[in-house]
Amino acid sequence: MFSPTDQQHMAEALRLAEKGLYTATPNPRVGCVIVRDGEAIGSGWHEKTGGPHAEIMALRAAGARARGATAYVSLEPCSHHGRTPPCADALIEAGIARVVAAMQDPNARVAGGGFAALRAAGIEVESGLMQEEARALNVGFVARMSRGRPWLRMKIAASLDGGTALANGRSQWITGPEARRDGHAWRARACAVLTGIGTVRDDDPQLDVREIETTRQPLKVVVDSRLQLPLSAKLLASGRVLVAAAVDDKNSIAALRDKGAEVVVLPNAQGKVELAELLRELARRELNEVHVEAGVKLNGSLLVAGLVDELLIYLAPSILGDGARGMFSLPELTDLAHRRLVQFGGVQTIGGDLRILARVVN
Repeated sequence: MFSPTDQQHMAEALRLAEKGLYTATPNPRVGCVIVRDGEAIGSGWHEKTGGPHAEIMALRAAGARARGATAYVSLEPCSHHGRTPPCADALIEAGIARVVAAMQDPNARVAGGGFAALRAAGIEVESGLMQEEARALNVGFVARMSRGRPWLRMKIAASLDGGTALANGRSQWITGPEARRDGHAWRARACAVLTGIGTVRDDDPQLDVREIETTRQPLKVVVDSRLQLPLSAKLLASGRVLVAAAVDDKNSIAALRDKGAEVVVLPNAQGKVELAELLRELARRELNEVHVEAGVKLNGSLLVAGLVDELLIYLAPSILGDGARGMFSLPELTDLAHRRLVQFGGVQTIGGDLRILARVVN
């Protein structure tokens, strides 16, 4: 059983881990607190890849007082040599007596190995404290490690009756400035922002993070089966761009590469981009969270393919009518038993709009 004191220190470790929300990728967001005689004597969090892990930062702060102390860490300490040495070894060498972890590392290279090394050294190990909170913080890392594709979050801005754009494609702006700023915060935490060629043609978006401060811009990914992306597109003006195509048109590919973009050709049997393979490719590139801002067709295709994990929907206090474009282009249902279900996770007012978070169930 975990004590109220254990709960308090793990909550602090998770608060520290959240500081890496925008910067830790592709590594997990991890926080650590070292406690001796009821007093926190060292703490740290993992800021960026290649930098010291949370445990190392906390041990440095604690110094010699770490001997005999308890370490609270939001993820199992690593036990392998990656970009940095194993944290389990550092905890052992520092003389830590007890380690409390929120969850086991889903990375197959660790997955219990860190706990085993600590126990073999005589350290008391307990895990599972505030596990759900820790998983939620690293939902993308867990998804990539456990199933080989990133967590896909689809952002949609719509009127109260579900309209995302007028019939002519115009959609700027359905929601208010506060909702747009909030959307940029979700962009910033993602590893990639994904859109389709239709959205590029209609809106010519930049797809970068501008409304909040960030030290890292996500990769821009465009699904463009026939390589129709205009070389004048705003999203090509800055940042990293990956174009997913279904045709191997060498001239178009060369022109995009001259603009600094990378092109991958991933056709399916229908002559379109194989979306599941695209997500596997993004996982191979160590991308944890993908943020989708696309149109009705790509939204529908991703949903039908079973690739959407979460919906981030902003509903504006307006009505666009039957002529407006909807959220998803989907096959007609003839039986309600075939409807797609979601589980609401949170509803919040953002400025004058309503933000809904929902997990896709089936």
